[in-house]
Amino acid sequence: MSMDITLVLLALFSAVGLVFTYLAVVERDLVKAVIFSAIQSTAYVAILYLLRAPDIVLVYLPVAVGLYPAAILFLIGKTEKVEEK
Repeated sequence: MSMDITLVLLALFSAVGLVFTYLAVVERDLVKAVIFSAIQSTAYVAILYLLRAPDIVLVYLPVAVGLYPAAILFLIGKTEKVEEK
């Protein structure tokens, strides 16, 4: 029974990661794209945790959800907020 729940959660978080990856790629507002990317990274963290890789989660979480978006948002602040065609 526990394995079934794990597989359902893996499928759910994979779908969430896929949807937010697509949204990050097609979004024209760069700040929203960074937020979508952070949500996608959070879904991947949940997948890694379910796959019993807590050591990778401890490294990936601060970098992918905290450091990377903060650096990108800082760089976006130095440029235009919305991508031009």
